[in-house]
Amino acid sequence: MIAPFLLAAAAALAAAPTSGPDIGANLERFAYPFPVHRLELAPQGATLGMAYMDVAPTAAPSGKTVVLMHGKNFCGATWESSARALARAGHRVLIPDQIGFCKSPKPVGYQYSVAGLAANTRALLDAAGVKRATLVGHSMGGMIATRLALLWPERVERLVLVNPIGLVDRTAQGVPYADLAQLKREEQRTDFASIKAYQQSNYYHDRWLPAYDRWAAMLAGQYRASGGETVREAQARTSEMIQTQPVAYEWGRLKMPVTMLIGMLDRTAFGRNRAPAAIRDRILPVPSLVDRVAAQIARADVVRFVDLGHAPQVEAPARFESALLETLRK
Repeated sequence: MIAPFLLAAAAALAAAPTSGPDIGANLERFAYPFPVHRLELAPQGATLGMAYMDVAPTAAPSGKTVVLMHGKNFCGATWESSARALARAGHRVLIPDQIGFCKSPKPVGYQYSVAGLAANTRALLDAAGVKRATLVGHSMGGMIATRLALLWPERVERLVLVNPIGLVDRTAQGVPYADLAQLKREEQRTDFASIKAYQQSNYYHDRWLPAYDRWAAMLAGQYRASGGETVREAQARTSEMIQTQPVAYEWGRLKMPVTMLIGMLDRTAFGRNRAPAAIRDRILPVPSLVDRVAAQIARADVVRFVDLGHAPQVEAPARFESALLETLRK
């Protein structure tokens, strides 16, 4: 049963999305759709409790486990509809909140790396007793899922990438490096209005539905929390991680089947806002990069949603879930 104060917080989010309440730096007052568990990890000495959901099949078990990995501006909760669809198909579903995000801790001074977050996810598989799983990584989660598949291929049955970032090396393309101080300054300007404006333009191709308010308010509510500075710090450090640790050079090493589920109206092009004017037109968004990436992978296919953007699982859940389940049947 969801606690009354969590229901009240959810109602407040819906009633006042223009500002958003303080819901806690770790989403303490934001309701998740399934029970939240904690996995104790000590990747850098201190013990941290990584939050995750473990959703059991609601039909005859398929014997398969699917791991849903959130993007930088998303959380485990945004996978709710996908998780329910997978459970109805008989799959077990694990949904981690990566360290530094959402309901997981955001330790001061934490050294974020794509490989480190992948290792934390592998530890979740170990703790859950899962030997092999299908990884579904969205946006930044696609980077982490790809790194896990490269480091521990024996653990990955299939890799599904949903509008992943990190497909190319933006620094090699000429985008100037942004140090941590600059990224922290940028985070100071983040609020509900800036989150909504960015997502409406880049994720939802200038459209906005009332249902999206909840997710923008979820992010903004962390910034408004008494521990909001730890959220800004974590966001800045993970932005630095993304710009310096692309997965762009190793596609040819992936041997498992890889499916890319791509909203073709996605305008996300990490780093384009910092690119010099002379090269900005060459800093292409995710859909323009997919074919050249897929061509480097031995067993890859691309599923295109021609009228959707960066988050097809949010924008058109039923269509996305149909495509995902069809992929898992291959």
